[in-house]
Amino acid sequence: MGLESSRLQPEEIEEMRAISTFSEAQIKTLYRRFKHLDKDNTGSIAVDDMQGIPELAMNPLSRRIVAVFDADGRGEVSFRQFVAALSVFSRDAKREQKLSFAFKVYDVNNDGVISSSDLFIVLKQMVGSNLDDAQVQSLVERTILEADTIDNDGAISFGEFKRAMFNADLENALTIDI
Repeated sequence: MGLESSRLQPEEIEEMRAISTFSEAQIKTLYRRFKHLDKDNTGSIAVDDMQGIPELAMNPLSRRIVAVFDADGRGEVSFRQFVAALSVFSRDAKREQKLSFAFKVYDVNNDGVISSSDLFIVLKQMVGSNLDDAQVQSLVERTILEADTIDNDGAISFGEFKRAMFNADLENALTIDI
């Protein structure tokens, strides 16, 4: 995919437009940013290098966000994965896409539900040392009790997550300008 060269080919731009909500100009901007992050010029960014992106570095969930970007778990992110994942943060992304991304951030073991252990890991990352483990566990139990309303199985399904996030302002919380 054109990453060896300094420019994207027209067919590559069209492919990126097909998998994202970005315009051609935005894709070119993302490509320049990607090339800057791809320091060894391999056509991919190591997951650890993504932690250096300023917008991610200050987010306590940066490791989880990057893990969602690295959908295949190879420890690196291709330009295609980069564009597809960032598309979720576009103003033109649908609410369902934003919900799906947020759900994946919380579903640490990627089993399709947010279990008590998944939620504990994410909340612990969010609160750091501000709460002790017992306080975090209490918050986890309360959250699951409130959200697990469809099947009462002790975990939060995507449907339950959507219901719990009904009033959340994801459009602003999960939107960045490219």
